[in-house]
Amino acid sequence: MKNVTAKVSLKNTMMAGIGLVLLLALMSLVFTVAIYRSQFPRVTRPDETVTASLRYTDLSEKYPRVLFYFVSGANRLHGYLYHQDAPLGLVVVAHGLGGGADSYLPQIEYFLERGWQVLAFDATGSFDSEGKSTRGFPQALLDLDAALQYVSQEPELATLPLFVFGHSWGGYAAANILHYSHPVRGVVAVSAANSAMDMIMEQGRRLVGSVARLQQPFVNAYQHLLFGKAASMTAVDAINSSQVPTLVIHGTADDMMTFSGSSIISRRNEITSPLAQFLAVDEEGRNGHNNLFRSEEAITYLEEVNREYRILYEFHNKAIPYEINQQFYAGIDRRLLQGLNLDLMDAINDFFLECLNSQ
Repeated sequence: MKNVTAKVSLKNTMMAGIGLVLLLALMSLVFTVAIYRSQFPRVTRPDETVTASLRYTDLSEKYPRVLFYFVSGANRLHGYLYHQDAPLGLVVVAHGLGGGADSYLPQIEYFLERGWQVLAFDATGSFDSEGKSTRGFPQALLDLDAALQYVSQEPELATLPLFVFGHSWGGYAAANILHYSHPVRGVVAVSAANSAMDMIMEQGRRLVGSVARLQQPFVNAYQHLLFGKAASMTAVDAINSSQVPTLVIHGTADDMMTFSGSSIISRRNEITSPLAQFLAVDEEGRNGHNNLFRSEEAITYLEEVNREYRILYEFHNKAIPYEINQQFYAGIDRRLLQGLNLDLMDAINDFFLECLNSQ
């Protein structure tokens, strides 16, 4: 009788233990999903009257564009095609998380001035494209793949030499698009993470510390549920397995996708492709995640604008009236503030020309 009682007690203990493990696993999964979704909200187009970004109206007269649509998954995305007479080739621009195609108007205008035709688009859940959220890091890759499929089906575009330029979220997509079979002639990936998991875990450690490591299996499972095999793709594997020249650019003081952490450039020793090139930007003040694109004049002017805005912010007790905000931004020289680091952009352009002329 004692043996029977002991067996029942052991069985109950085991069942309770299994139940506790399952409960903890479920709680971890719910926690992971909640945190993951919070990092990829929908991004609305900003009110242009209270931002200092370049606007399409600033270049529309010289460089008109055509709006088009294509489908990525269940969503219809907005694309923008800037035509050129006798273009050198087609540069597809993949934007970063938190922005849209127009966030890169300075770079788009630069490429247009150098004779390239440009195609840009708002990714899922970004600006004018459909999508309740931006979904996750691999979504940038799926959207870029869909954009290049659109290119392949348009006769006037499909015959052009094809190049891809991406920054941040878009840089990750630009490098990883080499897993696909598109006829890309050259890729530039700026401030880009090697993989979705690398980026997510780096951000996770910032949010919850060492707990992030415990959540990794759940993050991995959830990403695969959402994105399938795209979730596990890495830039290192993409570059090594392709015959496409790739230029990887990263700022040494990048605090978003750290130079020695989630970045592609941190794994340069693993990249065996002789067609890969690397550019580490180490100039102080222009070696971060975004400021590496800015001219020296733009950075100086930005500091001035920020000082003036802080004075206004404090004067209005941290609640600037909308009309006053509009007046402030109307007085900003957007061209100066968004001036590009021409040394960096020229290096990118030279790389594309080298790719164009070598094939």
